[in-house]
Amino acid sequence: MSAPRTVVKTAACRDKKVGNCPEVALNVPGVVALRDSERPDTIVTMTATQWTDLTAAVKAGEYDLST
Repeated sequence: MSAPRTVVKTAACRDKKVGNCPEVALNVPGVVALRDSERPDTIVTMTATQWTDLTAAVKAGEYDLST
């Protein structure tokens, strides 16, 4: 059985100095796949619940490295 073709959506990059952007595939049932646009062969997968938890933590500033 072959893996389904993923449809990747590139997130908006806020920092123009950074040439890479996160890309997310949401079309594989039960899986969210995340990769860096400059390293497309390295893919991190998680469940939809884990994705929701991660995005909530990012929005809450838990991963803010600028402080």
